[in-house]
Amino acid sequence: MSSPSVTPSPGHRAPGTTSAEGPNLHPAASWGLTFKEGGLHGGSLEDQMEFLGTTQTASYCGPRKSCLLPEVAPTSLSQDSYQAYYLPGYRYLSSWRPSLFYKVSSFRPNDEGGGRLCPSLRPPTVLPAMRSALYARYSPQDWYKANANQIKGSEAYRHWAGKLSADSTRLIQDKDQLTRRQQEDSGKNLGQRLADIDFWKSELTYELERLLTDTRALDTAKRRLECAADEVQGPLQVALECLYNREKRMGIDLVHDSVEKHLIQEVDLIRACQEKMRKLAERMEQQLNINRDAQHALERDLGDKNSAHFIDEKCYNLRNTSDSINFYHGVEKIDGTISVPETWAKFSDDNIRYSQNARANSATLCSEADHTLETTSDDMWRQWTDTNLAFDARISETADAKNQLQAQLAKTLQEIFQTENTIMLLERAIMAKECPLKVAQTRLEARTWRPNMELCRDVPQFKLVNEVFTIDDTLQTLKLRLREAQDTLQLLILNKARLEHDLLVKANSLFIDKEKCMGMRKTFPSTPRLVGYT
Repeated sequence: MSSPSVTPSPGHRAPGTTSAEGPNLHPAASWGLTFKEGGLHGGSLEDQMEFLGTTQTASYCGPRKSCLLPEVAPTSLSQDSYQAYYLPGYRYLSSWRPSLFYKVSSFRPNDEGGGRLCPSLRPPTVLPAMRSALYARYSPQDWYKANANQIKGSEAYRHWAGKLSADSTRLIQDKDQLTRRQQEDSGKNLGQRLADIDFWKSELTYELERLLTDTRALDTAKRRLECAADEVQGPLQVALECLYNREKRMGIDLVHDSVEKHLIQEVDLIRACQEKMRKLAERMEQQLNINRDAQHALERDLGDKNSAHFIDEKCYNLRNTSDSINFYHGVEKIDGTISVPETWAKFSDDNIRYSQNARANSATLCSEADHTLETTSDDMWRQWTDTNLAFDARISETADAKNQLQAQLAKTLQEIFQTENTIMLLERAIMAKECPLKVAQTRLEARTWRPNMELCRDVPQFKLVNEVFTIDDTLQTLKLRLREAQDTLQLLILNKARLEHDLLVKANSLFIDKEKCMGMRKTFPSTPRLVGYT
């Protein structure tokens, strides 16, 4: 069995030195060890590596080329395989032989272009066993040199193995410290993340509570507006009923007076207030929808923060001894994140700002609702009072007119009575003048029967004629006065009828304004009811 040939390779350095191409080379590579056919103890390469101190499961025995040992020398005994290697004590020839028995005398070429060595002297005739033993021997220098190389290589292997063990121990400690430090840093980062999540949770919770408070206040103000709009419906119906009732006035009292003007203004004012309240309530309803959107965003963000806090807290509490840890190969290559810390914080900040804007608008609408309710209630109270004052003034005027008409009617009745007495006296006076007229006319007729010259136009004749003319003139005057008295009586009777009609109209107007209208306008919703509290 042949022993290994150990020869320093001129292209390698000693163990621990550094080459220009890269880091420290393996000691086996630096010594350029080669193994001939059979190897050490006739075993395989793996057995030789076990002999050198390596294990079957070491990282040096992988599918890649080993950095400990060079490639195994070819086992072929051809001429080319032996030309690449040589042993100490033998000259480097194209075909080597032990120098103890042979000398090179000449080189003869053959017909094929090659050549062969032709020894000039042949060894003495010996037995075949001795001949084979002589061919298998090495020189003592080869033996000593091989042992020295083996010991030196073994020392290099042991030195390299000790250095590798020390480096491995230091590497293990460094990696343990690095792993521990990274785990501590990860724990600190998770703790800082939990603190950030707690901060935003507190901000979101505080903002959500304030938003809910402002939303409830806005909803209360909206209900107040709706109640106030429903409450002023009663005064509006009263004003419209007053206008309808005043349409039943008769005659000259059906006028467009100040009461009607105030009633129309009152109806317009109440309707304008209702429209203003309705529009404001619609704006509040829209703002309530915005508040609900902001509330939903805050609640969703807060729920996500709670879930993330639970997960990060669970991750923060994980230890190397925890039961729930496991391998998840390739999870570090999966990036399912959709935000960075800046966008993450900006998302919550935007939700809070949106909620703050909604709360500001809600506060503005609440103050506007309060101002609207106050102004509308004051305006409606003022208009109601002005209308009632106009009613009182109109009722007073109508009552005064009615009293005057009643006084005139009384006087007219008195005058009618006097006129009737005058007519009766005139009729009696006319009847009283008939007899004197008959006497005077009878006398004149009797005197016409005087004979001849006795028909004298004497003084009695003149007196009788004057008496008849005077009585006729008196009768004409009395009859004319009687007709005038009768006409006056008719006028008085017509005036009496008109006065009585006017009194009826005034009584109807008084009944409408005083009884019907003012009867409905005795009560008006109180200020708390007008501002929607009840």
